[in-house]
Amino acid sequence: MSRGFVKENDQEEIPMVPPRADLPDGMVNYVTQNGMDELLLEKETLLHEIETVANTDENERRITVNYINAKIQLLNQRIATAKVVDLSKQPHDEIRFGALISMQIGTDKKIQKYQIVGVDEANIAKGKISFISPIARILINKKVGDVAVLKLATEDREFKILGIGY
Repeated sequence: MSRGFVKENDQEEIPMVPPRADLPDGMVNYVTQNGMDELLLEKETLLHEIETVANTDENERRITVNYINAKIQLLNQRIATAKVVDLSKQPHDEIRFGALISMQIGTDKKIQKYQIVGVDEANIAKGKISFISPIARILINKKVGDVAVLKLATEDREFKILGIGY
């Protein structure tokens, strides 16, 4: 059919859905149990949003539902590939996925606490860093008393491990 016979109003916008946190191809999607619970809760919330979309304008409703469905599709892919790591089976004297680490950063005397988590769970404001982040990568396999060094453009930043928990 020629485009001349299509009304402008019939052209539905394709929803632009922001991508989820980056997980490189071929990388296992590790999650903590808490992270998996958050993904499942997010899915429930989105499904509830679809049920409560206002019926004021049918076109707006369809666009909103399409947007939410697109988000659910991305979320379902993450849930399907998630591999929950049993933190009780991690070596308690070594930093691995899920570890809650107490450390001093550089010359700062303040003790910082961070947990190594999955990409969707990562939130620096909550002290949760992704297992694929440069900081997490230098901390993996370290033990209490070890110093991990992150090479930055202008300096080397040291992370002294003070405690490990799960």
